Amino acid sequence: MFNLSKPMKAQREDLEYLRNIATYQFSYEISSCLFPQDSSFLIQKSLTTNRIRFILTEDKKLYLVLRAQDNLFSLTELSGAVIKSCSTPPTFRFVIRNDVANFIREGRNVFCKFVVNADKNIRAGDEVLIVDENDNLLGVGRAKVSGEEVKQYKRGLAVIVKRGIKNVDQDSFEGN
Repeated sequence: MFNLSKPMKAQREDLEYLRNIATYQFSYEISSCLFPQDSSFLIQKSLTTNRIRFILTEDKKLYLVLRAQDNLFSLTELSGAVIKSCSTPPTFRFVIRNDVANFIREGRNVFCKFVVNADKNIRAGDEVLIVDENDNLLGVGRAKVSGEEVKQYKRGLAVIVKRGIKNVDQDSFEGN
């Protein structure tokens, strides 16, 4: 499917490049949490373009995906947990009703009518965290509407869920 290199240790230049993307996409504070100065990650590059595609933890768990089309990150369970631990609610979050939390954990999409609150700075297309009313991480996905719009809509898709998080162990990964 992918023509990728074997996982290799990220060099200092690679980490600086990834930090710059995270700073642009999220913020400097989140970038510092995602890629601490003393961190060590593995990367996989495309063999055809020699560009970074996947960022893995040292134990080879998928941490972030660097999208080819816009050179921004797609979140995973691990990176979502790190962002959640480094930000205050409702930053980067779509808060949904507790009664639909299990559907989101299964990977089902979020509809506007189930959204209780959202970060007003979220734009359509942004990577977001999906949390319940108690701020438990349920999944990560891509917003289809802005944080302001979702509060006004009662119909339609709010977030396309990329990954639902079945095992809710919130403190298992607080950084690398």
